[in-house]
Amino acid sequence: MKKVILILFLTLSTALSAQQDAWIYFTDKPNAATYLANPLTMLTQRSLDRRAAQNIALDLKDVPISQDYINTLSSTPGVTVYAKSKWLNAVHVRGTVADIQSLLDYTFVSAIDFADDALDTNGNRPAMSHRPASFLKAQEIMVNLPYGNSQNQVAMLHGNQLHIDDYTGAGKVIAVLDAGFPGVDVLDAFSRLRNNNHILGGYDFVNRAPNFYTSNNHGTAVLSTMGAYVENQMVGSAPDADYYLFITESNLDENPLEESLWVEAAEEADRLGVDIITTSLGYFHFVNAAYNYDYNDMNGTKAFISRGADIAFTRGIVVVASAGNSGASATDPHIGVPADALNVLAVGAVDANEQHAVFSSIGPSADGRVKPDITAQGEQAIVVNSSGEIQAANGTSFSAPIIAGLTACLWQALPDKSNAEIVSLIRQSADHYTNPDALYGYGIPDFAAAVIAAGIDDNVLPSYAVYPNPVKETLSIKTADFAANAEIYLYNTTGQLVLQQQITTALSQINLQRLAQGIYLYRISADNIHATGRIIKQ
Repeated sequence: MKKVILILFLTLSTALSAQQDAWIYFTDKPNAATYLANPLTMLTQRSLDRRAAQNIALDLKDVPISQDYINTLSSTPGVTVYAKSKWLNAVHVRGTVADIQSLLDYTFVSAIDFADDALDTNGNRPAMSHRPASFLKAQEIMVNLPYGNSQNQVAMLHGNQLHIDDYTGAGKVIAVLDAGFPGVDVLDAFSRLRNNNHILGGYDFVNRAPNFYTSNNHGTAVLSTMGAYVENQMVGSAPDADYYLFITESNLDENPLEESLWVEAAEEADRLGVDIITTSLGYFHFVNAAYNYDYNDMNGTKAFISRGADIAFTRGIVVVASAGNSGASATDPHIGVPADALNVLAVGAVDANEQHAVFSSIGPSADGRVKPDITAQGEQAIVVNSSGEIQAANGTSFSAPIIAGLTACLWQALPDKSNAEIVSLIRQSADHYTNPDALYGYGIPDFAAAVIAAGIDDNVLPSYAVYPNPVKETLSIKTADFAANAEIYLYNTTGQLVLQQQITTALSQINLQRLAQGIYLYRISADNIHATGRIIKQ
């Protein structure tokens, strides 16, 4: 017994003397009134315009954190400040337990929250058991293909219909928070973005450096699912959106500091007026197992990053996050953070046949909410690597940005909608919406249906039938609700018109025998009324 007690004592002593991570929360923001009276000192005009369009008032969270408070902590022996958050009025520090706890002597410090729950003495975080470290990106494996294209991952979501209608993300701004973007500045696959000035800027928060075309190529692949354009090979889900590229993920280890850097980057995205944040990062376990999260922590309100993501939503931003790649884990198959956040659109993965990818993390959240929210292709998704090669890759890291890109297209089509309305339309368009589950969430969204459901055009064809679907040879079209002659247009999944034919009777038939097997998008038009949808040619 004495030996056990001695071991426990030595372990505790080592923890107390070792460098620890913690969040220090401040009591106030001394210059709040001045900032609120001068909004452009806090936010860009585009950010203020986004707020005004959604009737979102400025509040104390928009006010910068006190630099005087930060300077005071930075001058404290044994304590180093690594990140800051105005939204949470907190800084991320590192030091020994004693040095960090001494910060409570400052009157402007309201609370200390150690990343290791067991070190908390103020009740902020209850102590919980932790599990060995594992990393969510383990399943994201590139697979070489002799030739590939991205048509299925966009057509599955009926996103090509938005592209056909010229909704390609133009005018919307997406911030990508990831691990690095090498090659984006030189590769041909991103030349369309560069030539059209769609890359607005970025920053490396990990190294506090302006060069973001560096570090891990994970972000390059993520961006490619939205912004790459290689004719006849790959078209991203939002090729005409604008992008900010932020590095928040360290490649050296997995540490809670990355959560703080993520929130700091999200705040910068808000300041710049970004519409959508997409992140293919998730946290559950860390190198220091004492910092690990437990499934009970996946309640949307505990993790620093999840709270930050929800604040981003209250600023009028849509936040899209990968669900995680631990679905096949025997011990921790559930979503990580920030996918658990209350208002984050968490995206799981399916394969090309719309079946659940075994690696995709499952729900629900610890408090019983539907998670993931939706799913998209993340198994054998088509991406561009940092060498410019078009490859297949596995991971919710790719299903999430595919969704983010089409969210930009949808919002372009529906510019008067709020972020909450856009997210609601996406969820409601999904094929499991009336019967969500732990694998698919609300299911696979239909972005073309979301546009129609929003009532963008009151002249939608009220009653029609296109059958059978799937079809082998003959497609029947019943259009009994209008008398005028109509036309049907059939597009392949790259947006090319492959068939155009008049419809002269209430029941018409079209021979599709010459068309190859695959997915086609149709548009039926007559005067000012129309209908759109998808058929499968067998």
